[in-house]
Amino acid sequence: LLDEPTNYLDLEGTLWLEDHLAHYPRTVIVISHDRDLLDTSVDQILHLDRGKLNLYKGTYSSFEEQRAAREMLDARHAKRQAEERKRLQAFVDRFKAKASKARQARSRVKMLERMKPVTALVTQDVHEISFPTPEKMLSPPIIAVDNVSVGYDPKKPVLNRVTLRIDTDDRIALLGSNGNGKSTLVKLLANRLPPFSGQVTRAEKLSVGYFAQHQLDELNLDGSAYDHVRRLMPDAPETRVRGRTGAIGFSGKAGDTLVKSLSGGEKARLLLGLATFFGPNMIILDEPTNHLDIDSRAALAEAINEFPGAVIMVSHDRYLIEACADQLWVVADHAVKIYDGDLDDYRRTVLSARGTRHDSRDRVDIERNAGEKPQRARSGKSLKQRISEVEAEIARITDILAKIDTALALPDLFARDPKQAAQLGKARAGATSALARAEEQWLEASSQYDEATG
Repeated sequence: LLDEPTNYLDLEGTLWLEDHLAHYPRTVIVISHDRDLLDTSVDQILHLDRGKLNLYKGTYSSFEEQRAAREMLDARHAKRQAEERKRLQAFVDRFKAKASKARQARSRVKMLERMKPVTALVTQDVHEISFPTPEKMLSPPIIAVDNVSVGYDPKKPVLNRVTLRIDTDDRIALLGSNGNGKSTLVKLLANRLPPFSGQVTRAEKLSVGYFAQHQLDELNLDGSAYDHVRRLMPDAPETRVRGRTGAIGFSGKAGDTLVKSLSGGEKARLLLGLATFFGPNMIILDEPTNHLDIDSRAALAEAINEFPGAVIMVSHDRYLIEACADQLWVVADHAVKIYDGDLDDYRRTVLSARGTRHDSRDRVDIERNAGEKPQRARSGKSLKQRISEVEAEIARITDILAKIDTALALPDLFARDPKQAAQLGKARAGATSALARAEEQWLEASSQYDEATG
């Protein structure tokens, strides 16, 4: 049982864990917001939504497709069920006191009672993430590093003879195992760590927004999001401070919630908003996704892609790197080198270096071999399909009846064409009988389904 196992792993450790779990011969239960881990390592998704658990066969990507299809079907089913309830209730109200129709009325009451309410999806709020546009775009390079050595002990520099440049709209992901110097490099770039030797040249008026996980501990737990924004805008009017607080995702009462009451994801969003508050030319993100859920990670990727400045990121989240980065730099052996390849190439390199015997091409197709459902589940599925078929037939007959009633309602029909009027009356009687039979079939199938599924 693994609860967010990748949160404090580096990318290399995450890649190893994905491969290890994919070939682990026993049961694994994982709680994770890492979509690549879920795509690589599991063959079922148990989704908790609005107090209910739903099981989906396949990877996370398959789950997204199945869920989208299910939500669309639920929306159509909910609309159709509402129409059917209205029709059945109208019949009951009309004929419940009529002896000749008592059985049919009771049948429809029973159908109404047995109908399990189908509700259309209630869309959950996904907090958008956005970064302010820099007031002024700078000429490249915005940072040039020439033969720099940097670290915490001049006798043992973490990085040696580093030479690199960063341009206006670069998207750079830093790769390398923990302890190799990624955080040291970003501190150098953020001007928070001076070099021992060499030269760092920065564009005039360069502004850098810096996000790091340890900064979460620097937030004032007894202050609110509004209080943090107010400190950045001490002389601004109340309305403007409230507006900026809302712009970073804390509108209304949320802006007054104390930081100590916020979730990890909410704290991370607050810190992202504060780090980029003044529209920097370059954003440095050191493991920004640790406390973000899947939707928030997607929102972060979108914000990065829309940001016109440069972005440097350290992340174990493959989705974020693949969605945003156009350069990969490897920090290893006291050096920084541009990686000539994509993330899949890097994955193979890492697993090969760790002596992993598995290759992605050797993986068993987890969806194809997910296993057959037990007989009871197959029976339930068959009955559910039968119910859907009968419901479709009921909808079809109801539509026919509506068209017949529209034709019969024409004021001059009987005078103009009595033969057609008679045919329509006969057709209506046949459709009404067919509808009654379909409703009885639906009632029987629903009863059997309830018994089969418990």
